[in-house]
This record gives sequence, C-alpha cells and structure tokens, in this order.
Amino acid sequence: MVVVSDDVHEYAVALKDTDEKIARCPSRRPDILEELQKSQKVFAEKLNHLSRRLAWINATIYSKDKMLDVYWLLRVCIRTIEHADSTGSLFAFMPEFYLNVAMNSYSALKNYFSPSNCMEELPGYEDTLTQLAAILAKHFADPRIVGTDIKDSLMQALASYVCYPQSLRAVERIPEEQRMAMMRNLLAPYEQRPWAQTNWILVRLWRGCGFGYRYTRLPHLLKTKPEDANLPSLQKPCPSLLLQRHMAELLSQDKDMAASFLNSVLNQLNWAFSEFIGMIQEIQQAAERPERNFVDTRQLKVCATCFDLSVSLLRVLEMTITLVPEIFLDWTRPSAELLLRRLAQLLNQVLNRVTAERNLFDRVVNLRLPGLESVDHYPILVAVTGILVRILVDSDKQGILRAASVLLSDPCFQLRSIQYLLGEGDVGAASADRKHFSLHAYTDYISTEEEQKVEQMLTFLTEESKQAAASTAPTSEDDLCPICYAHSISAIFKPCSHKSCKACINQHLMNNKDCFFCKATITGVEDYTKPASS
Repeated sequence: MVVVSDDVHEYAVALKDTDEKIARCPSRRPDILEELQKSQKVFAEKLNHLSRRLAWINATIYSKDKMLDVYWLLRVCIRTIEHADSTGSLFAFMPEFYLNVAMNSYSALKNYFSPSNCMEELPGYEDTLTQLAAILAKHFADPRIVGTDIKDSLMQALASYVCYPQSLRAVERIPEEQRMAMMRNLLAPYEQRPWAQTNWILVRLWRGCGFGYRYTRLPHLLKTKPEDANLPSLQKPCPSLLLQRHMAELLSQDKDMAASFLNSVLNQLNWAFSEFIGMIQEIQQAAERPERNFVDTRQLKVCATCFDLSVSLLRVLEMTITLVPEIFLDWTRPSAELLLRRLAQLLNQVLNRVTAERNLFDRVVNLRLPGLESVDHYPILVAVTGILVRILVDSDKQGILRAASVLLSDPCFQLRSIQYLLGEGDVGAASADRKHFSLHAYTDYISTEEEQKVEQMLTFLTEESKQAAASTAPTSEDDLCPICYAHSISAIFKPCSHKSCKACINQHLMNNKDCFFCKATITGVEDYTKPASS
C-alpha cells in the first residue's frame, strides 16, 4: 500500500513538472516539445495504471468488511484485557499479545482505512475508544507489567492518544477517578523511569495554551524556507483544559509530590540543556576542522533531541507555573523559595547561553546543518519568555516582587538577555548579514497582548535592576557562601555548625542529607545571624 501510494505521488509530481515544462517550451523548439509530450504520455499512462491499482487495493484489502474484522479483533482484545485486569495479580501473566494487538488494531483503523472508510461509522465507536483510553490510562504505569518493550509501547500509545482531538476526548470521558490516577502517575518524580515520554504527554496537554505555542509549523523554518512544502508539520494543538485542571488540583493539594515533581523536572532540564551545550561545542569544533569537515549524523540527532527535551521541559514548567503559581510564589510552602531560586538560576543560564552575541548557539544555528532544523532561537526563547511573563506580569503584586528579587539576586542575571527578546540591547554587535532576533518579527505566532506583556516585563525589570544596583551594599568575602560564592551566608547546619546560604543547603537536602564539609548527617537547619563585631 505504502509503495504504491509513494509511486502515485512520484508520478503525479513528474507529470505536473512535465506539464509546466511544456507550457514554458519556446515555439521555435518543436523537437523539445515532442520529447516532452512523449514523457507526458508515459507519465499519464503510468499514473493511470497505478491509480487503478491503488483503487483495487483500497477496495479489496482496505474494504469495509476488513475494517469490521479489525474492529472486532480490537474489541475482543479490549474485553480480554478488562477480564484479565479483574483477576488481580494474575494479570501479570496475561500474554502481551493482547495489549500489542489492541494498540496495532487501533492504529490500523485510524491510519489505513480512511478516507474510503471512516472510523466514526463503526458501531459503538465512541464507547470502544473510551474503553481503550481507560486501558492505556490505567496500565501505562501498572506495576504488574514488567516488560520494558510493552511499557514503552503503552506509553507511546497514550502519547499518540492525547495528540488527536477525538482520542483525547475519549480520555476525558473515562471516569474521574481513573483520570486523576493517570495524572498522578504522570506527575510522579521523573527519576527512575522513562521521563522523556511522560514529559511529551504533559506538553501535548498544554500545547495551544502556552506563550506563542499555537503553531503547526516551526515558525523559524517558515521564515528561512517559506517555499519548502516538505517542512515537518506538527499535529494541530488540542489542549485538554480538563486534564490541566486535574494536574492543578493534584499539585496544589499534595505539597510533597509537587516539590519532588518540580525538583525532578528542574534536574532533567539542567541535564538536557547542559548536554545540548556540550554537543554544540563538539559540533562547532568538528565543523571548523579543515581536514574533516563533517559531523556524525547520530551526534546531530542526539543534539537535536536534547534541545527538544529542553524546550519541552520548559513548557511543562510554564504549564505548572501558570496552573499552580503558588508552588513557586507562596513562600509559606516549605520548598517554594528554593524552587523559585532554582528556576531563576536555570532560566538565566538558558538566556545567557542563547542570547550572547556571536556566541556558540548563534554559530551552530547559522551552519544550518541537516538534522538540526528544530534548533533555533524561537522555540527555546519563547518558552522561557512564557515562564517569565507568568511570574513577573500575570501574578499578584507580592508574587511579582518576590520573583523579581530572586531573579535579580541571581549572579547570572543580565538585563541584556531580556532586552534581546525584543531586538533591543547591543544590536550593533549583530552581523550585517543576519537579522537580529526579536519577538516582534513573529506577529503571526505571538499576539499583540503577549508582546505588550513582554514590553511591560522589560520596563519593570529595567527599573528594578537600577534600584537593586543602587541599594546593594558590598559584601566581604568572609560573609559569602563557601559553596556558591554568590549569596551571603544565611543558614547554619545542626549538629555540625557548618554554614552556607539557604539556597545551597535547601537544594542539597532535596537529594542528600550529608553535610557538604564533614559528611555528618544534617538533622536541622537554622537561620544564621552574623555576630556583632566587637
């Protein structure tokens, strides 16, 4: 089927190309016209033959009867899985065959029988879709399923399910208790499990609601290659407000889960972006070597994957901070201040790496290497902007002031990075042959209201940074935290009495209970007050 479809497409393109050449052929060259007309006849005959063959395949193999057979098989598998599920621990011995065939049957019905036969016409179609959604939602994290391959298949099937409007609505129709359980499993800490696929699922529930996140084609590619019809096209956004609401409820109510989930997201973002930066350094060095001017395609693919992961993790952070801002801004929650400091630190690092003039990121983007098409300023800067706008413009006054003070107190903060977003700052440093990046250039993807919020944020941060610079008193080296050398000492550990700033010790305690210096087990942390000088 695929081979014949591809051949039809190939000959249709060739015939169209020949027709255009005939239209352009000068009248003084009848010899060329004759050859072109011969080619036109051959292509037309071949296309006619292939089209008949395609119609025959559709009528005999992808017929209504065959579709009903596959649908019957899907329903048998669903009933078998549901029956096995009720047997408790014996479910672990149910052959994986049933789960695999159920997923493959659904894939076949969705992808192969249209447009001549439509899934919507099948009897009980919506109920079956909901039953399959319930199976995927329940079993993708079922501890009774131990096979790695089948776990991956279930996760991918769920990711595909939430990507299309019809199947997403089926997920929303399953009982609320099952939906909440699914979201709880998706929000479990990312360590010790295939977190990247989980993250894609959360991103798909958000896409369409985020800042400048409503596109079906990558905006920067449409700007550089508007004539290329083969650009990768993304599925049209179909966010789920219902599942977002469940996520907000869970994170708001369960403070421990919220802290561990966000800590793991920030850890993975730190890892993914660091890996990406390391790889583009290697790619840049390889591209500059005169004797071997090529880069390994596998390395390019891994580099692009790390970049896409960084963007998707930023989008999950944007979703979390939009739905449940108190996780970061309500400092009565025990981990809120620490999470906000970690978030500010990572956002500043990303901004500084991506916005520095004539930097590594710029140079690799401008190489336009095949395989790195998705790597560009737009996806990552717009994701960071969405987070900053949420905490610095759309929050209440107290939240905005807290966010601004934490962002500005981070040693990596540079106002120039924020100015870069709107094409301001040191524009003269941009090379003459390359336009300076600016959110203003993407009016098709970023609304006027979103632009105004970024301008408002820049004005606010400019004013705040001036005031912070005027009020900052010089700190002696002895008073600085011996771990980060960025903040003043503000915490003393019990029982060993070693000291650091609160940000360093709080972050350390999320993963380790030993003192930095003497390895004693820390039983408590108290505020440190500098003794008065004699």
